[in-house]
Order: sequence, then structure tokens, then C-alpha cells
Amino acid sequence: MTDRIPTGVPTRPGPRPRVAVPYPRLSPGLRSYFATEGGGATLLLAASAIALVWANVAGGSYHDVWETPVSLTVGTWELHLSLHHWVNDFLMAVFFFVVGVEVNRELTVGELRTFRAASVPLFGAIGGLAVPIGLYLLLNPSGPDMSGWGLPMSTDTAFVIGVLALAGPRCPDQLRVFLLTLAIFDDIGAIVLLGIFYSDAISVGALVLAALLTVVLFAMRWIGVWQIPPYLLVGLILWVTVLESGLHPTLAGVVVGLSVPTVRRGHDEEARRHLGFYGRALMEELDPTRSRLAVSAARSAVPTSDRILDALHPVSSYFVVPVFGLANAGVVLSGESIGAAMTSPVTLGVLIGLVLGKGIGVFAGAMIALVTGLGTLPGQVRYGHLAGGAFLCGIGFTIALFVSELAFDDDALINEAKVGIIVGSILSGVIGVVILRYFGERLPLCSPNEAAGPPPLPEGAWRQPV
Repeated sequence: MTDRIPTGVPTRPGPRPRVAVPYPRLSPGLRSYFATEGGGATLLLAASAIALVWANVAGGSYHDVWETPVSLTVGTWELHLSLHHWVNDFLMAVFFFVVGVEVNRELTVGELRTFRAASVPLFGAIGGLAVPIGLYLLLNPSGPDMSGWGLPMSTDTAFVIGVLALAGPRCPDQLRVFLLTLAIFDDIGAIVLLGIFYSDAISVGALVLAALLTVVLFAMRWIGVWQIPPYLLVGLILWVTVLESGLHPTLAGVVVGLSVPTVRRGHDEEARRHLGFYGRALMEELDPTRSRLAVSAARSAVPTSDRILDALHPVSSYFVVPVFGLANAGVVLSGESIGAAMTSPVTLGVLIGLVLGKGIGVFAGAMIALVTGLGTLPGQVRYGHLAGGAFLCGIGFTIALFVSELAFDDDALINEAKVGIIVGSILSGVIGVVILRYFGERLPLCSPNEAAGPPPLPEGAWRQPV
């Protein structure tokens, strides 16, 4: 008896992984995304805890390390930044590049490609941006404190997905998809507001050059450039240009991410034909040229966006985000600083904006889309899950810490803001988990949809699978 020839997707080369993350109802891409986000959130939490201990035990060395000057010189051109600014300006551009690619893919071939599917998270994201900003400005209407209005506006996708995976309800797959979609819209709005309102003096010449480079990127996409290196090369030049223009350089990462192709080069049959031709040529004769052509044929068959996410999403989640937390979460928690934060309108504005503003804003915005009939909740997501997910969106750790460095020049205000960010994110996470656990037992996400009923059973004789 001959063994059956396996069909489907082949296993990865090498030994089997020791841990398998079960997300049975999701596509392989989303499964990989969530697994990476969950692990990245754990590393971010650990790095942030290390930063807190480091800053409070040996605060002098913490600040000395991150203020170390790191210069880049090419001919007569020089770039002088501290290690802290390299993390916030360059590494975070990589983070936003990955976010931009994910947004690009979802808008073209993913969950956001139809308005009805995207309207509920879209309206939820709008409410989640507007209400926290409004509450903060209500408490800080003028003076230097006012510039911190952007602190409570953004959701930390890594932490939200990580908390949902670790402490959420059973079978939360559709809720994950919904929250990821909402977080993508939230990121778009936050990035636009950051680029407009938290930038330095504008250099018109550099801005014009940045616009031309943006045109080049989208022209490359239009003519069918599918290789990754050209986008990275133009993107690196764009990053330097945006930095020189006065806009925040993380915008360059978003632009490059939105410009990369998200569909296959050519039709599926054409891609298979190329793969078969160059694969057979390599099997006939194992030489470097045929190997290179076979690899190129394989790469061209996979969308550029998918290959970028496969390569850079683990780097973003397992390296960039934890390093960012290590560089920015070092808040000095002395009795004096905590006492100042407890009476600070900045701390109160951030705390209320994250806990109440995000929860109320996301839920109210989503309800507007539902009540008006513009959209529906996906899968078996219910109103109770929506409420819990809305409060989870108040976990604004990464971007909020990032904005605190842009909004304030006074170290005391930065410290007060970071206290509000830490406390507000913890409270939002706890409230969201409690709501989700309560409703998760009563409204399980893994139950069949009542409208459609359970799926039909297969007809005919049932036999034990062989």
C-alpha cells in the first residue's frame, strides 16, 4: 500500500514548532498576525516594567543611556540624533510602516474593502478619537497643558490583542478581527493628526521633495514594481526628507506602507506557469542563475505586502515595540512625582480620556453606525462584546507615550502625562476584561449565529476518517 501524497499547504522547513496557536476560523495571515501581536504585547509589558525599575533605581544611568548621541555622516551631510530620538523617529517609522502595510492590505483585499463591513469600526474609531480629545480639552482648555490633547486618542493594537488573547472570552476570533479593524482606522486618524499638529517648523523645499518621492512610490506600484528593495530605498530617502521638512518622520513609514502592492503580479495561472517553468529548470540543473530565477518567480507570485509583513511584522512586534517601551516607559514614581500627578490636570485629562473617553466614544460611534443601519457587527459579536472591546481600546500605551514626548518640553509635564497613561491603560484593560469575561460566559462568541442557525450536517453515511 502506497502512502498518500500530501496536498494543501506544505509545512515549513525544519523541525515542528513546539507551540501552536489555535485560531481555527481565521486566515493564515491573520493567525500569524495575532500570534505575533500577543507575543509582542508580552515583551512590551516586560520591557516597560524593566524601564520603570531602571528609572527608579538608577534614574541617572537610564537617561544617560538614552541621551547618548548617535550621528550619521555621508560626505558633507550629517544627522545628529540621540539614541532616544533614533528609537522614536526611526524605529517607530518601521512600526508605522508595518501599520501602513496592514492598513493598505485591509483597504484593498481585507476586512475593510466594503463600506458596510467597515462602517461600524470606522464610526467607532471616529468616536474613539473625538471623545477623548474633547474630554482632555475640557479639563485643559488653555496654557501649556493644552498641547497634550493627543495623548488619549490612540489605541495600542499590540496590547489590546495581547490582553484579548490572554484574558478575553472563549472563541474571541471575530472580536479580534473587529478590534483590529477598529485599531487600523484609529491608527490612520491618529497618524494624520500627529503629522499635522505635532510637527516642527515646515521646510517648503524638503516638503516638495517629499511629495515628489511619494509620487515615485505610487508610480512604482502603478507600473508593477513588485520587488521590496526599491520601496525600501525610496522610503529611506523619504524618511530623511520628511525629517528635514519638519514633519514627523514616522509619516514616511505610513506613506511607504500605503504604496506597496497588495495583489499578486499577474494572474494566478501566470504565476503558476512561471513557477513551474523556473522550478523545472532548476530541477534539471542546479546552478546559481536558475536558483535565482526560481526564487524570483516564487517571490513575484506572492503580494509584496504579504512578504513585507512576513519579514517585518515580527521585527516590529518583537524588537521595535519592546525597545520603544524600554526607551519611553521610564517614569520616576517618587512620592513627590505621584503627589504632583494626582493633582495634575494633565494626568487627570489623560486618565479620563483613556478610561471614559475611549470606552464611551468607541461604543457610541459604533452604535450610531448600527442604529442607522450603515453596518452590522461581524460574526457572533454582540453588544456586550462591543462594550468590553470599547474599553479595551483605552489601552493607549505605545502611541500615548510617543505623543507625550512630542507634546511637552517640560520633564515634569511629561512625567505627569506618563503616570496618567500607565494608570489609565491599566484601568481600561481591567474594565474591558471584566466586561468581556462577564458577557463572554453569557454570550459565547463560538455559538452559532441565531439568524442562520447551526450549520447543516453532511448527508449520507458517516464513516470514520482514514
